[in-house]
Amino acid sequence: MFFILGICIAFFLEFLLLMKKNKSGADKVLAVWLLLMAIHQALFYHQITERTFEIPHLLGALMPLPILHGVLLYFYVLEATGKKITTKIRLLHLIPSFTLILLLIPFLILPPEQKIYVFKNDGIGFEWYLLIHQISMIISGIGYTIWTLLLIRNHQKNIQSKFSNTDKKELQWLRYLSVGLGLIWVVAIFFDEHVIFSGVAIFVLFIGFFGINQLNIFTTPIIEPDKKNEVTTTKSIQSSTDSEKMRYAKSGLNDQMADQIYAKLNELMPQNHLYKQDNLTLSELAKQLNVHPNHLSQVINEKEEKNFYNYINSLRIKEFIRLASQQENEKFTLMSLAQDCGFNSKSTFNKHFKAYTQKTPSEFVREQNTAV
Repeated sequence: MFFILGICIAFFLEFLLLMKKNKSGADKVLAVWLLLMAIHQALFYHQITERTFEIPHLLGALMPLPILHGVLLYFYVLEATGKKITTKIRLLHLIPSFTLILLLIPFLILPPEQKIYVFKNDGIGFEWYLLIHQISMIISGIGYTIWTLLLIRNHQKNIQSKFSNTDKKELQWLRYLSVGLGLIWVVAIFFDEHVIFSGVAIFVLFIGFFGINQLNIFTTPIIEPDKKNEVTTTKSIQSSTDSEKMRYAKSGLNDQMADQIYAKLNELMPQNHLYKQDNLTLSELAKQLNVHPNHLSQVINEKEEKNFYNYINSLRIKEFIRLASQQENEKFTLMSLAQDCGFNSKSTFNKHFKAYTQKTPSEFVREQNTAV
């Protein structure tokens, strides 16, 4: 019954995606992936109930499918984070799957009776294929999981150089999705197919829950970044100054120009309180200063030793401390003051405040009041 539930949910999510208007590239990849998961689970259920023996042509059909899941996860994350690869590169990623299909041909052309015999005798005569299949499946699954997590991490770093607030642009669920698929591959090493496909059913439920409740994947398009916009998640607020310096090595920005931009920045920010704009971007700030965004990013990294994201949020924290220290603001909640400073998420505010002061906002304000 549990397997049937997983199959039904996969087909239902597939239906929602197909009915969605203005589908993005990520939506299309997810639609293909969900269809694969539905078919994969259906074939497995057909096999464990031994109904497959009634249709011998289906025997072996699910063997090449597992290796595709890691590839489609990678394609999905590429699309969702705005990374593009050519059709030739995509085909290269599919070569292992095509190879498994080709190696399976000797089994597929067997008469139905022999196919059933092989299946009922633990793959007798095709042990070599089962070994290749098992090894390639584990390597592909875990390899693509790690590759995808690295892609998300790199994208996470890039977003902080352009946005002051990433709360509404997070793709944190992709990290969970990657880890979840990785766990299934680990389970595949130690447990039998019943446990594995139970994990797959839970995985489909996970996609539905997070897709609908967190990112509305099945009702609204994923934002696909262009040259001015990227979508990612943020976890670490550590500076990436060294890597930024390498990237800016040939920018053409000299010390005099950098000092001028920095002086204009220090004049504009306290004067106009631009950091209070919760969706302030590097491009918007550069336009206000009439400088190139790359030059502004370089100046912030070199002069402040922070990326754009951390620089703006540090200004917001300073403003919060200023406002919280004023007696007339005691009637306001800490979060309302934080929102006035440009934060639109309590978790992000707490994270940056703790990093800046080594205390939680409530602890800091309590100590301030006690000192007074």
